[in-house]
This record gives sequence, structure tokens and C-alpha cells, in this order.
Amino acid sequence: MTDSTQKDLHRQFAVELFNLTWDLLDKPDRSQIEDDHMIHAAHASRYHWEIAGEAVNLARGEWQISRVYATLQRSEPACYHAERCLNITLANRLKDFDLAFAYEAMARAHHLAGNRAECQRFFRLAQSAGEQIQDAGDRDYFFSELNTIQPATGD
Repeated sequence: MTDSTQKDLHRQFAVELFNLTWDLLDKPDRSQIEDDHMIHAAHASRYHWEIAGEAVNLARGEWQISRVYATLQRSEPACYHAERCLNITLANRLKDFDLAFAYEAMARAHHLAGNRAECQRFFRLAQSAGEQIQDAGDRDYFFSELNTIQPATGD
């Protein structure tokens, strides 16, 4: 098997596992087994992107893993993967949609962890980055997701 063929297979697996993870995230009444599949699929997708993708794929993979853990109310891994997403995003100077969602992941994970000040800080950064999203549809989608986080206000 050629290197090109192997890379194509890794890309195919990455995409299929990413989409499977989305399907499971969107499923309203997942079983414990489906929750486990969702975790494993998100991590496996990210692994395959490591081989066949670019920085944007790695950042999005980390974002998806963070969202999976946030959905499952597991704050520690949600924070870890949100931070990985943000670090990859910043190190590679990703902008627009990706920067906004990196901050959104941080806000969501810190909200879940009860870190009020960090949640508020990243929520504001997400709002600011979201206003810079060029595509109106992407911007609207971003804010519909961001607004599901309700950071506490005041001291």
C-alpha cells in the first residue's frame, strides 16, 4: 500500500468517525454504550486526522472531543481538550469560525467546571471572535451554539 493510499484511508476514517460522533451528539436518548461509542469515535477521528489532516483538522478534532465530554458532563477532559483546541488554533493562527469555536469550547468547559471567571473571560473572547466570522450563516450558527452557555454575571 502506498503512503498516499494510507493517507487517503486515514482521511476517510477521520471523516466517517467525525460524522458518527456528530450523529451521536445529536441523538436525544443515547444509551451508555452509545455514549462510549461517541467518546471512542471522537478520539479515533482525531487520531486519524493526526496522520492525514492539517492543523485545522486537529483543532476541530480537539473541539469535538471537548464537546463530547461537555455533553457528558465530564468537566476535566472537556477542559483539557478545549485547551488543546485553543493552543492548536493559536499556534497555527487559525481565525474566523475556528478561533471563535476554540474560545466557545473554553467557555463551555469552564462553565461546566464551575470556573465562573474563566467562563466569562472566554465567553467574551468567543463573542468578539464570533463577530469577525465572515460568513453570515456560520456566524449565526456560532452564536446559536455560544448562547447555549449561560455564564454567571456579577461577583
